[in-house]
Amino acid sequence: MTNAISSEEATDAGSFKDKGNEAFKAGRWEEAVQHYSNAIKLGAKHKELPVFYKNRAAAYLKLDKYDNALEDCTESLKTAPGDPKALFRRAQAYEALEKFEEAYKDATSLFKADPGNKTVQPMLQRLHVIVEERVARNAKTSTKVKQMMDLTFDFGSPIEKRRSAANNLVVLAKESTGAELLYKEHIVAKVATLAKLEKDSEIYVNMVRVVASLCENSVDRTKGVLTELGVPWFMRVFDQKHEDCVATAQYCLQTIINALSGLKNKAEAKPNKELCSKNNREIDTLLTCLVYSITDRTISGPARDAVIELITRNVHYSALEWAERLVEIRGLCRLLEVCSELQDYKYESAMDITGSSSTIASVCLARVYENMYYDEAKLKFADQIDEFIKDKLLSPDMESKVRVTVAITALLNGPLDVGNNIIARDGILQMILAMATTDDELQQRVACECLIAASSKKDKAKALCEQGVDILKRLYHSKNDGIRVRALVGLCKLGSYGGQDAAIRPFGDGAALKLAEACRRFLIKPGKDRDIRRWAADGLAYLTLDAECKEKLIEDKASIHALMDLARKGDQSCLYGVVTTFVNLCNAYEKQELLPEMIELAKFAKHHIPEEHELDDVDFINKRITVLANEGITTALCALSKTESHNSQELIARVLNAVCGLRELRGKVVQDGGVKALLRMALEGTEKGRRHASQALARIGITINPEVAFSGQRSLDVIRPLLNLLLQDCSALENFESLMALTNLASMNESVRQRIIKEQGVSKIEFYLMEDHLYLTRAAAQCLCNLVMSEDVVKMFEGENDRVKFLALLCEDEDEETAMACAGALAMLSSVSVKCCEKILAISSWLDILHTLIANPSPSVQHRGIVVILNMINAGEEIAKKLFETDIMELLSGMGQLPDESRAKAREVAIQCLAAAERYQIIERSDEAEVPDVFAESAKITEIIDE
Repeated sequence: MTNAISSEEATDAGSFKDKGNEAFKAGRWEEAVQHYSNAIKLGAKHKELPVFYKNRAAAYLKLDKYDNALEDCTESLKTAPGDPKALFRRAQAYEALEKFEEAYKDATSLFKADPGNKTVQPMLQRLHVIVEERVARNAKTSTKVKQMMDLTFDFGSPIEKRRSAANNLVVLAKESTGAELLYKEHIVAKVATLAKLEKDSEIYVNMVRVVASLCENSVDRTKGVLTELGVPWFMRVFDQKHEDCVATAQYCLQTIINALSGLKNKAEAKPNKELCSKNNREIDTLLTCLVYSITDRTISGPARDAVIELITRNVHYSALEWAERLVEIRGLCRLLEVCSELQDYKYESAMDITGSSSTIASVCLARVYENMYYDEAKLKFADQIDEFIKDKLLSPDMESKVRVTVAITALLNGPLDVGNNIIARDGILQMILAMATTDDELQQRVACECLIAASSKKDKAKALCEQGVDILKRLYHSKNDGIRVRALVGLCKLGSYGGQDAAIRPFGDGAALKLAEACRRFLIKPGKDRDIRRWAADGLAYLTLDAECKEKLIEDKASIHALMDLARKGDQSCLYGVVTTFVNLCNAYEKQELLPEMIELAKFAKHHIPEEHELDDVDFINKRITVLANEGITTALCALSKTESHNSQELIARVLNAVCGLRELRGKVVQDGGVKALLRMALEGTEKGRRHASQALARIGITINPEVAFSGQRSLDVIRPLLNLLLQDCSALENFESLMALTNLASMNESVRQRIIKEQGVSKIEFYLMEDHLYLTRAAAQCLCNLVMSEDVVKMFEGENDRVKFLALLCEDEDEETAMACAGALAMLSSVSVKCCEKILAISSWLDILHTLIANPSPSVQHRGIVVILNMINAGEEIAKKLFETDIMELLSGMGQLPDESRAKAREVAIQCLAAAERYQIIERSDEAEVPDVFAESAKITEIIDE
């Protein structure tokens, strides 16, 4: 064997380099990278290997992949130290990455080696100024960092001064310079020590925030923090009684995951695959530690919830795609262990949980199951669930039965298909029914909960009606309120399986109202604990499918206030019952469209046809929505919108969209903070949920001044949700409302217009100019009219396309509003672009278009049309001559004499056109000549015709 490269490999490597050079010169950067990569792969021992690396670095610079360019330049310099091109390109990469000191060092080295190099001189001058400024600023920052650190970690200093210093450290850590200085001053080690001794929660929380800021956007510092502190340190921070500590620890760990993976705390953010691959070991270790800590008996309930939420957020295929790995390390069993716990049932090895723990774990199970997109993965998921259930049932004691039943309930509330498969097994439903008939209150309670969850599907509800109703009725007469309310909810759910179909009444007329009254008593009775009130809300969620129950409930202010109170607490366990009740009251659920032909067909086949109740008429629905809005439903829903459950977010979005459906209530939604919640839901969650949230934002944008509704950064954040409503899958109403809101936003400022352009919004909006729909065409034209205020949009119209032509043709549209918007856009374009004026004349029917504008019956369209002509005259003598070679001059002369005051603006611009023609000496003013009164002549002609 020999280390020498073969002549064939050398030839291939050189060939790939040549191909890369050709692609580079042609501007095909991606292709060039591929060819240089092949050259590097084949030419590991090639004499031109440094050239391959530095050439690929040049291509990476063109692609703005500065980290890759930096690595390649460094590799090139290892084998060819001092290479001018490699040094210069590395300096460029360093500068782009804002590592100015390193860039300055490379530029200086290059200048010393080649003082006559004119390329590096401007860079060196520029970097010299930046580095000097940074040195001066860093000196000040360094002094402040040391002062604040000394004060924060001095336990003898007054507490207020220490708190102030800790706050200052948080601010310093957010700046890249401050973060680097703090890291070099070994603040991480000091924070580790302080965590064991610090008793003040505010300082403690701020130090965790400092650690988070150190990790942000820096892989090196992140790895250093993990090495120095270790994951157990974060678990200790989690395990604090102070809520802020738990939330900050969760944020800190998410920041570490983001730094290692390239994720961002933004909706639709995607990880960097290269970064994930490079840091796979660290990411896997961190997430594995989090999974193992789910069942840690030493941590608190809130800490456990925070850990599960972190896993839920990162496990999905749209994030780190870690679901299969979670199944592999038996994470499902750990999640089911949490699901099988009861807050008020303690045993020797019980975990500390909160009222929301089971719900949060169910959401996590559902999120993991979403990622099981092929049969083998689904089988592994189901096998692990089966194993857990079988293992628990091996022990015949009461505790095992209780815990299995609670776990099955969680599965039915999470991955429903898996839960239904378990319930369908021989003996499982019989075991649950048997538990419900015992005298043990705990067994009765968990059995009730499981029966409620099991009756989600119509066929199962119908079967349980036959088997379980008598048992539930008996349990309703229990002395324990907790069991009574659960039995009541079971009866409510079974009694409502007909949905909104008024013809299906499982329990007969009047039964639903009686059940609703029973739920109401539990809901509003003073002294009832939150759990009982939550179950009462669940009961109303099922009963309010009945229109009579809706009307009864909306008139009961005490019940509405109780539901609002439950929601404002933000308790995730209350979410389903409260939000579903609101969805039903607003009729915001999915409605099946009944086609007349299908109804006739169903009648012929003697199939049942759903009937709508008269109390579900639009007037009744609007009255209910208004009552809820005035009672503060927006603030209540905002508190619940922080859920990780996408289905729950969809329900919240449906209600807020229903409220925004009434023009007079939109201001209330903005006032109560609904925009922030809607923006989040419009970018993440289910497709329908995103659409409802986006439509609500569009409706707000139509009615409320966008500067008030979407102040600051929100005016930019709302653009993407609105543009998502312009997809062809959306309804015409959604398209129209989106275009109207974008029209208002485009009038705000250039930043908003630039964001619309960046999100490819112009082409999406233009598409609707061609729609055979009056309102869509009009709204698109009005939106474009505002967008042409941007120079970049003007450049689009100046390009090699028919944009100007299409706009000009639409000026002849019969709809006055559309013609006005298009003429206005054309007026603005022609005022700033000679090219656009030339493109108007390039239209074969340009004269007919101008005739139509001059003679337009609408004063507004006419005014805008004559402004277009004035702009064309002012665009240059050649264009002006072409205009006055036609009858335009006579028409404008007639306009100048127009006595109609409603057309005063058009008359004034027409006179300006004639004055501009005089300047070009195309026409001459004659004071002696008698100016004919064209309108008097017209009147004479009319008289002759009349005779």
